Amino acid sequence: MKINKKAGWLALAMLVFALIICSIVWFGRGKKDDKVIIGVIFPGAISESGWNGTHYAGLKQACDELGAELLVYENVPEYSGKCKEAVQELAKRKAGAIILESFNYPEEIKDTIDAHPEIDFFCCSFTNDERNYTPYFARVYQARYLSGVVAGLRTTTNHIGYVAAMDNSEVNRGLNSFALGVRSVNPEAVIHVTYTGAWDDREKEISETRMIVEKCNADVIAYHQNQPFVVEAAVELGVDVIGYNVGQVSNSSHLLTSVASNWDMVYREIIRDHMSDREMDGKIYWLGIEKDAVSLAFYSDLVSQEIRDTVAYTKEQLIQSREVFSGLIYDNNGVMRCNENEVIRDEILLGEMDWLVEGVEVYGEKE
Repeated sequence: MKINKKAGWLALAMLVFALIICSIVWFGRGKKDDKVIIGVIFPGAISESGWNGTHYAGLKQACDELGAELLVYENVPEYSGKCKEAVQELAKRKAGAIILESFNYPEEIKDTIDAHPEIDFFCCSFTNDERNYTPYFARVYQARYLSGVVAGLRTTTNHIGYVAAMDNSEVNRGLNSFALGVRSVNPEAVIHVTYTGAWDDREKEISETRMIVEKCNADVIAYHQNQPFVVEAAVELGVDVIGYNVGQVSNSSHLLTSVASNWDMVYREIIRDHMSDREMDGKIYWLGIEKDAVSLAFYSDLVSQEIRDTVAYTKEQLIQSREVFSGLIYDNNGVMRCNENEVIRDEILLGEMDWLVEGVEVYGEKE
């Protein structure tokens, strides 16, 4: 049979062309633009200690390591309308992912998230379900449990204070875990909680700390707020305090330790997946103590070696089982929330923790 050379060369050329196209598609899968741009919106200033500063440091480190450009908008209050404006500006600047650094942002800008399906949105709130929205957090409650062990062994009055921001699942999850840690070593202790109704209110956090020390006889204070105003008040009053997302911001030994999250680890995983164009729908990021995503940052000299050893032993137990909310747990109304051989599911921890464990008393009205 006679072969048409021209047709043969044409077929070969088409085959080579097809292989080149397939190679480009295969090896370039998940590659967005050469320049990966990550936007981030903060409720406060990135220079602050606490929530904003530690998240910025971790995110900046992750972006630098992965070669992503970081665009920052700071001092954007919740429900001010400025979050939507910041998202629109970041969209114009071609941000492929936007990280929302405050719990209520996603609900506030739900329509804006829907209007930008080309952008991957991330936030620490687990309440939204848009296809281009992915929740993330560290299992901070595990470190709060360890800090509760410290508080339970340090108190001499058996009265411990807790200055909380919002009455939501995130805050209550941490508070409950702290209380479980306290009562694991000191079942007689009572945790007195007051809600400020805000993430960042210096005057109220200081006055609530004073109130709970003076009226509840609390000699150890913990908190869930964005900045360390509670530390400032507690040190001035001469009582022990456990920090949150802070370094050794006080020279006083009364700052016993601080609950810490290694945010660079969390953000590195998020940004890497974004850069590879990994499917995000239905995914959540919730890294824990087994990956060293959460820890106690330091100890003051008031924390004895015996307490440190107890915490180390408890940490190993958590790494093995990863379950703080397991076994027999009652709420503060006497209702059993977890049976002896049960574990509370992540779905409840994330979105349905509207109750407080036994030993927690709310002082005053919830804001």
